[in-house]
Amino acid sequence: MTAAAPERPVHAVVTGLGVVAPNGLGTEAYWAATLEGRGGIGRITRFDPGQYPARLAGEVRGFDPAAHLPGRLLPQTDHMTRLALVASDWALTEAGLDPSALPEYGIGVVTAAASGGFDFGHRELEKLWSRGPEHVSAYQSFAWFYAVNTGQISIRHGLRGPSGVIVTDQAGGLDAVAQARRQLRKGGRAVLTGGVDSALCPWGWVAQLAGGRVSVSDDPARAYLPFDAAASGHVPGEGGAILLLEDAARAGARPYGEIAGYAAGFDPPPGTGRPPVLRRVIEQALADAGEPGVDVVFADGAAMAAADRAEAEALAAVFGPCGVPVTVPKTMTGRLYSGGAALDLATALLALRDQVIPPTVNVTAPAPGLDLDLVTGTARPAALRTALVLARGHGGFTSAVIVRTYS
Repeated sequence: MTAAAPERPVHAVVTGLGVVAPNGLGTEAYWAATLEGRGGIGRITRFDPGQYPARLAGEVRGFDPAAHLPGRLLPQTDHMTRLALVASDWALTEAGLDPSALPEYGIGVVTAAASGGFDFGHRELEKLWSRGPEHVSAYQSFAWFYAVNTGQISIRHGLRGPSGVIVTDQAGGLDAVAQARRQLRKGGRAVLTGGVDSALCPWGWVAQLAGGRVSVSDDPARAYLPFDAAASGHVPGEGGAILLLEDAARAGARPYGEIAGYAAGFDPPPGTGRPPVLRRVIEQALADAGEPGVDVVFADGAAMAAADRAEAEALAAVFGPCGVPVTVPKTMTGRLYSGGAALDLATALLALRDQVIPPTVNVTAPAPGLDLDLVTGTARPAALRTALVLARGHGGFTSAVIVRTYS
């Protein structure tokens, strides 16, 4: 009897990016704005925010779904799903991957979601209560659902491989990519993954305000200030990124980089006296990647004093005080919930490609005692091989991903 051949190691690489962000539609438009420090945060235009305590958001402006999608899809999709469909189209196109040319079950879809199609649901509930059930769209049965992006992407491209959805708030984008990597290790050919979110309607807005973590400033330059002495909450946003993840041995396009390490944990309940899990999660992600350290950190940046301090302390404990450059480019877009970490991953991969760290904008007075080498003001050229992306979701979800260059 001969011994079984050792399992071939799988390098999960990103070969396509689709970005839909408040400061740029398309990967290169977003990246140019980010390097220049141009933000997309402003007063909400989707509805009148005057009666609410918070009135700023990162909206994706100038997006015409009819210019990108067939008319039959428009009545059955939420704004969030339309963004996700376009981002997935762009990711596939950039990678040069034709799903129809691959085995029937070769490509799956794993996305993250925080809430589902809030805007669609809000409109249909309004019809229900004001005009009656006969006026509610039949598409309400699925357009609101948190798994709808995965479903609509898979239907549009005929992707019948292993698929799913991850619901871990801001951490979801990282968790979805990790699940996609697992599918590749099981033999999958490719996976579309990441996250796109939007809840900028009155119903969704009230839900976000209820958490007590949204900034009420009316100044876009002073509203979202992670690690700043004046930090007072975050600005919500919409959008995100879809990434095409492939087995490097079968990838047809030049990779942006490799998903090299991942770890996740869950913070203990308040009052238990147990520490947050962030430090352990970072160390486990480094161990998974086989890396002793990283060249840059894309921080979660909650913009709440206690959460910012906990993140800074975890980074100092792992890398030493001011031991690695740290940036929070989401200060230009707001926190995009399930789309936020996916967009941070895309940003980290672009940083590796161009050897430059994008800036954290608007932070002018870092909180004392945080021991962070925070990249502020302008982009910083740097020799980059590895990047750490962190994300923490409401309720304790905590995730970390290591990306590195791949040749």
